[in-house]
Amino acid sequence: MSYSESMKRIEEIVAALEAGGTPLDETLKLFEEGSKLLKACQAELAEAEGKIEQLRLEEIQ
Repeated sequence: MSYSESMKRIEEIVAALEAGGTPLDETLKLFEEGSKLLKACQAELAEAEGKIEQLRLEEIQ
C-alpha cells in the first residue's frame, strides 16, 4: 500500500471512530489497523527524510 493510500485509509478509520456507534470488537480492529498504518507511514517518512538529508550533505561536500 502506498503512503497516500495508507493516509487515506487512516482518515477513513479516524472518521469511523469519531462517528461512534461501532461495536467494541470492530473499534479495536480499526484502532489496530490504524496504528499499524501509522507506524508504516512514519517509517516511510523517516526513510525519506534520511535520503533527503544524505542528498543535502552530498551537495555540501
